[in-house]
Amino acid sequence: MTGYTVTIAEATRELTAKERVALKDTSNAVSLDTAVDSATDGKVIIKPADYVVLSIHNDNAKEGENKDYTNYVIVADDGTKYVTGSDAFFSSFKNIFDEMKGETEEWAIECYKKPSKNFTGKGFITCSII
Repeated sequence: MTGYTVTIAEATRELTAKERVALKDTSNAVSLDTAVDSATDGKVIIKPADYVVLSIHNDNAKEGENKDYTNYVIVADDGTKYVTGSDAFFSSFKNIFDEMKGETEEWAIECYKKPSKNFTGKGFITCSII
């Protein structure tokens, strides 16, 4: 597809070429929003191993959609990739990840939705450490 580019803007560590290609491809990633919505208790537990921030440019975006946007890919310790475009989620996640980096204590994140104060009937995805 021409007019579509993905670059890695941030990563937890130095990546090999194969890892960069694999992480820029989100077609085999689980949508975090969909996973939370379909979870019976509305929560998804992830033990993060890595993450990348993807900067995406899409000339073929639909009318009214942003041609430039960001996706966040969280790689679980079992290799599952989760993708979301939620800035609110990533802000919470990054605070946890940065604090726990290098710690030996076991930890994971619980992902869930909270009601939005700005949009009635809508929710936003966030996470907490468990």
